[in-house]
Amino acid sequence: MPLTFDDLLIRARALAPGGRRAILGVAGSPGAGKTTLAERLVGALNDGGPPWAAHVPMDGFHLADAELERLGRRERKGAPDTFDAAGYAALLRRLREDTDEVVYAPAFERTLEQPLAGAVPVPPTARLVVTEGNYLLLREGAWARVRPCLDEVWFCALGEEERIRRLVARHEEFGKDHAAAVAWVRGTDQRNADLVAATRERADLVVPPGALPAPDGTPDTRSRPVRG
Repeated sequence: MPLTFDDLLIRARALAPGGRRAILGVAGSPGAGKTTLAERLVGALNDGGPPWAAHVPMDGFHLADAELERLGRRERKGAPDTFDAAGYAALLRRLREDTDEVVYAPAFERTLEQPLAGAVPVPPTARLVVTEGNYLLLREGAWARVRPCLDEVWFCALGEEERIRRLVARHEEFGKDHAAAVAWVRGTDQRNADLVAATRERADLVVPPGALPAPDGTPDTRSRPVRG
């Protein structure tokens, strides 16, 4: 039978038996639906009660634009070496320690296109931390420290045409005109997407398009071409 979102919920709940804290990673190429899946999982698992699950995005570890300018990497923003991978791994290790205090994680503010420190509280009640990002399965450099911190990693396998359509729409939403959005998606984003796609075989579970919620929470079977 095809994998469903309800199947994913059951599997996610089972990662934290006996009340221990577990960390679930959600990987995938840019625009594949990682954030939407993580948010839907956490919302359904908490179901209006005390926070049993928490969402910690990898994107909070983007280097600030000023630092990217200093390093000469501004035009490659989003590539693996434009993140603080070691800092991200250190946060995951701290979350695994499961102390009785709130742990604060950074977020990424898309309107500003900048990281925002201390924006994501992970309370002691959180038994499952869902973290999502492109590079959870990379083996190069400090990224190799990430996978050992995760109980499982799921890979979002959205169809390529739909993934690109969503990604262009996201760039347009946050200020790029259509031509600039398409150029960025076909260039910088695609190079990163190809790198991430090569890590798919290392995932514990590949989540097919039918089990991925659309941004509005409904199954998404649309597939529209991108102009340009």
